[in-house]
Amino acid sequence: MKLEILKALNAERVARRAAVVVTDVATGAQRFVAAKNVAADPLAELLMQHLRTGKSAMAETAEGKVFLTVHVPPPRLVAVGAVHISQALAPIAQLLGYDVTIVDPRTAFATPERFPDVPVIAEWPDVALPPLNVDRYTAFVALTHDPKIDDPALLHALARDCFYVGALGSRKTHARRVERLAAQGLDEATIARIHAPIGLAIGAVSPPEIAVSIMAEITARLRQAGERQASEKQAGGASPKGAAPAVARAVP
Repeated sequence: MKLEILKALNAERVARRAAVVVTDVATGAQRFVAAKNVAADPLAELLMQHLRTGKSAMAETAEGKVFLTVHVPPPRLVAVGAVHISQALAPIAQLLGYDVTIVDPRTAFATPERFPDVPVIAEWPDVALPPLNVDRYTAFVALTHDPKIDDPALLHALARDCFYVGALGSRKTHARRVERLAAQGLDEATIARIHAPIGLAIGAVSPPEIAVSIMAEITARLRQAGERQASEKQAGGASPKGAAPAVARAVP
C-alpha cells in the first residue's frame, strides 16, 4: 500500500469515517475512496453495497476484477438507563461487536456490579454524553422512563446524527415525549427519527426479550432494512413494551 493511501486511511480511521481501498487485481494499482466521495465514484453502487455489509471481497467490474478492502469504524451502543433491559442488552450488543457504554445518574443502579465488563458513567446526560462523541456509527437508546434523564439524552443524540435512536415507552408515553421535544424546538422530521415504542414487534415481555427486540431493530437499521420495519410500526405492529444514516458496515 502506498504511503499516501495509508496516511489517508489512517486519517479516516482516527475520525471514525468509513473508506474503501480499491485494488486492480491485474495490475496491483490501488486507489483510496473515502465514504464521503463514494457517490461520485464510478463504482458507487458496488462500493455502497460493500460498505453496507462491511465485508472486503473480490468483485467484477467492466474494467476487470478488483479487490475491495473495506474499512468501517466499530459500532457503538450508548444506553441511557442502568435498568434490567440494559443488563440484558449490553452482553447481546457486545456479542455483535458493539462497544457499549451505560449512562445513568442514579448511583444505586449505575454500578460495576450490575454491569461487569461494561463502562458505566454515573452522571447526568449533559455531563456524561459530550465526552463520548457519539456519532453516526452510534446506536443510542433511552430506557429510564424518566423525562428528566431521557429527554436531554435524546436531544443530544438527535443533534449528533446517531444512526439509531430509540426510546422506551408506550405510544401514549411517546406522544407526551413528542410534545416535550417539540417544545424544545425540534421539528417533526427530527423527532420522527426516534424509534418508539422501541424494538421490533416480537411480543416481547421480559427485559431479556425486550433487549432482543431492541437489538434486532438496531441490526435492521444497521443493515438499512429499517424503513419497512418503521412503516409496520406506524401501522400498529409495535411491541407492547415498547432517517438516519447506517453505521459501521454501512455507508456513513
